[in-house]
Amino acid sequence: MGRKTGSAEISRRDFLKLGAFTATVAMGVTGAGGVLESVSGQAGKFPPGPVYRTLGRTGLKVTVVSFGAMLTPEHEVMRAAFDLGVNYVDTARRYMNGRNEEIVGQAIRGIRDKLYIATKTKPSSGTKHEIFEDVETSLAKLKTDHVDVIQMHNLTGRERVFSREVREAYAELRKQGKVRFFGVTTHTNQAEVLNAVVDDPDKFFDTVLVGYNFTSPPEVKTAIKRAAAAGVGVIAMKTQAGGYKTGALGGLSPHQAALKWVLDDMNVTAAIPGMNDMSMLRENMSVMGMKLTRKDGEILKRYGQAIRPYYCHMCAECEGSCPNHVAISTINRSLMYAQGYGDMELARSTYYEVPAAARASACLGCSMCAAQCVNGLDIASKMRTALRLYT
Repeated sequence: MGRKTGSAEISRRDFLKLGAFTATVAMGVTGAGGVLESVSGQAGKFPPGPVYRTLGRTGLKVTVVSFGAMLTPEHEVMRAAFDLGVNYVDTARRYMNGRNEEIVGQAIRGIRDKLYIATKTKPSSGTKHEIFEDVETSLAKLKTDHVDVIQMHNLTGRERVFSREVREAYAELRKQGKVRFFGVTTHTNQAEVLNAVVDDPDKFFDTVLVGYNFTSPPEVKTAIKRAAAAGVGVIAMKTQAGGYKTGALGGLSPHQAALKWVLDDMNVTAAIPGMNDMSMLRENMSVMGMKLTRKDGEILKRYGQAIRPYYCHMCAECEGSCPNHVAISTINRSLMYAQGYGDMELARSTYYEVPAAARASACLGCSMCAAQCVNGLDIASKMRTALRLYT
């Protein structure tokens, strides 16, 4: 979803400057782009208002840059984004062990009717009782009577797309007025999951939240196009390819270029980059309305080369060749949270979601790694890193 940089503290000066810009946008005063430029310290025009796309068959008009709340520690950052027109926020029952929904609840106070809220049931919740409990807890934490999109979290294959019990639970929650639309999220085997949603004869799921960035394989891009054509709303996460810090670009940030690359694909309704502090908010918000340029392409090429030795595409193609069935892509995602996002709490919780038999400790009995990465990652080295960090 995003990346972690610097301090999350919000200064009074930041709020005053951002408030001045918000007022300018609200009044429709010409030259608002210049105000944002002075706030962000970044050149480029800012649109006179938010840019919207339609979220598939839901009909919801959402801002193309929406809010990934997963790591945001302060509700004021979200509220600043909402004041600038962002109208879609994505959270989950498991983020920050439930604290994240509380932070979102604080941010939406008094403006709930202006926003669309998406959350997720826990990846482990498969029974009706567990799902009902998740949603009731989410509603209490968010302090709202309904969520706009409820999502099955972290699907790794097509099987869970067709879970009868989950569908019955979600349908009952919609009858009760507690949820409006249904979605799935996926980090692994993403093309398979997206195609299953499209091929479903019942067309049960309305949205997909998918990891998508300039390093994504062609089959993911094709599956996204197919989903959009079928009326499924596509939301992109992991847009920054891990958000790793490198010296490859000097002082230049690759993050605006990465976000523009995603939004250049009109099959994507919105991206939900993480915005943990005011500087990230300013950087991401100013992308709305910008075009992808040749310079952006050059920046992404250099950034991609720099992260190639350690960035996992989470395609899971390597897992079929592992005799111990280690969950390599999920473990690598946990390492991305640790090394790219800088969030050890999220990294550990992701790692320990993996069943014990499929963790990196299963690699200890192998003298040589049989799993092969199609992108050239040293899988054995990555698993050793995981063992060192988590055990």
